[in-house]
Amino acid sequence: MTGTGSAVELRGLSKSFGQLRAVDRIDLDAAPGELVALIGPSGCGKSTLFDIVAGLEQPDGGEVRIDGTVVADRLGASAYMPQRDALLPWRRVEDNVGLPLELRGRRRADARRVARPLLDRFGLGDFAGAWPWQLSGGMRHRVAFLRTVVARPTLVLLDEPFGDLDGLTRRDLQEWLGTLLTDLGPTVLLVTHDIAEAVFLADRVIVLTPRPARVAAELTVTLARPRRTDDRESPAAVCAERDLREALQSASWTVPRR
Repeated sequence: MTGTGSAVELRGLSKSFGQLRAVDRIDLDAAPGELVALIGPSGCGKSTLFDIVAGLEQPDGGEVRIDGTVVADRLGASAYMPQRDALLPWRRVEDNVGLPLELRGRRRADARRVARPLLDRFGLGDFAGAWPWQLSGGMRHRVAFLRTVVARPTLVLLDEPFGDLDGLTRRDLQEWLGTLLTDLGPTVLLVTHDIAEAVFLADRVIVLTPRPARVAAELTVTLARPRRTDDRESPAAVCAERDLREALQSASWTVPRR
């Protein structure tokens, strides 16, 4: 974690859809360069919370502060990667990665010049000219992550980005993503339902209750960065997973054993 103060703050955030209360008076924050994981059961309101932060939904109550300022129109204030990679099948890898730059007015040739070094730096240089259908699921996710960060956003929202991957690919990508984010340094909010993933990636973990989402507990992860595979079985990780499991059980949802 780097910097001081808060890059993003949620204060008293609430949201309902008709009679359904999705989010209820949530307070949380993330410091510049910090990765904060939000963990809770399926359907608890995590994705709704992200939609509010991204500006896709407006809250019924409360406010979102970015860099200390209340921001009503938040579209474009963060980079949002949803659960599926959503690569455009008619664009090659380098042009998928460069898309956010083109949307900001850069010419495609300029976007490629920015994208190519990033592809080289994070192990995808040989696939710059490939089509999405030629990539494995893990490689598609790597491309999607690079597309999310190519414009160097200060705030990144990741909504269960590994949910559709097999276990081995997920673990490999978690380490790769941790390196990417440590290197580039954005503030990150990560939605997950995976205890081990939250502990491996996050500086802090926020435990949410079943719907409506409320903050039930907060856990600080003391693992040093950068994190590697061996860290998963370290005493610090094992203790953090145990504490997180207990917090989740106290928040009234069932957690499978490690």
